[in-house]
Amino acid sequence: MKIGIIGGTGGMGKGFALRWSQNHDVIIGSRDASRASQSAVEYTNLAKEAFGEIKGTISGNDNVTVAKESDVLILSIPYENIDSVCSGILSEIKDSCVVVSPIVPMTKTDVGFECVAIKENKPFSYELVSKYMKNKSKLVSAFHVISEKKLVNPKLELDYDIFVCGDEESVQVVNGLINEIKGLRPIYLGPVELSYFAEMSTPLLLNAMIKNKIKNPGIKIV
Repeated sequence: MKIGIIGGTGGMGKGFALRWSQNHDVIIGSRDASRASQSAVEYTNLAKEAFGEIKGTISGNDNVTVAKESDVLILSIPYENIDSVCSGILSEIKDSCVVVSPIVPMTKTDVGFECVAIKENKPFSYELVSKYMKNKSKLVSAFHVISEKKLVNPKLELDYDIFVCGDEESVQVVNGLINEIKGLRPIYLGPVELSYFAEMSTPLLLNAMIKNKIKNPGIKIV
């Protein structure tokens, strides 16, 4: 499976690339193809250092090329960049490509982290992304409540539940990738229209972390 990561030179993209390269071909996407390629070399060395030989590969390219080649496409981008990025790449994906949005409509204010979709009456992330999807059943929301700092260190074990929303066939593809990362468990919330629940969980978690001095927290349902 080819997994493309738009925004792959960021922390979350790096973490996913390191962990999924054990079994898959991961393509790092960036506006700058040379920057993506440089990051891919760095990530490959880190993955081999952490896991020994890896069965997959890590390469880099520009965002449009990555979108065209991917079987699963992760949108690791800020909320404010959804329109500019998705308008240029989602028309290029394969009909079978599953698109994963971990994007959170969030801002920090004087009182703490807040959901701008509620505070400013803006669309939730999944609503903005879905505008550019040729097939909306291929959009899955996931990975909103994962610790980036732990994800980028492949030697650290994770112990988190991951909320997942979308069409059940597409969700099964994403659940498989979640289960490949040791310590993660997918929790299905329902169709993509319920993604706002998952998106709102991120500011909730960050406020709990700051106010209670919890280091790199996650969510676990017991």
